[in-house]
Amino acid sequence: MPQFDPSTFSSQLFWLVICFVGLYWIVSKFAVPRIGDILEQRERLVQDDLDRAESLKGEAQQALANYEAAMADAREQARTLINKVTSDSKIAAESRNKKLGAELAVQISDAEQRIAAARDEAMSNLASIAADAATDAASRLAGLDVSSGDAKAAVSAAMAAKGAA
Repeated sequence: MPQFDPSTFSSQLFWLVICFVGLYWIVSKFAVPRIGDILEQRERLVQDDLDRAESLKGEAQQALANYEAAMADAREQARTLINKVTSDSKIAAESRNKKLGAELAVQISDAEQRIAAARDEAMSNLASIAADAATDAASRLAGLDVSSGDAKAAVSAAMAAKGAA
């Protein structure tokens, strides 16, 4: 193999240095700046994306805080409205109950008066009926002729004695 011949080492080293320097110069002038530009551009894109993500994160946190504040405010308004409606309902129910109670008290009083009047009328009719029955019984059974006034007096006395006992 000719490249292992020691007599050609110097010329091989010379051309190696020339080719190496030439390639180094071409790579350093053209390839490295392009790669550097691409790396810088990628770094800028990544940094811009990170900055944008950070700003979006801040906006999202702010939106979340606003949402939570709005929800808390809505809950408080709902609680206030529920308390107001409940309070108004209680007041209206109490008012209706008082009104109904008053109406029922009046109706009960009227009914008691009607019952008392009916009882008094029944009692007065009972005394009259009892007096007529006593007069008829005395005339049929004993053959006595009792006046209606005497029969009414006897029935009244008997009813008074029964009521006193």
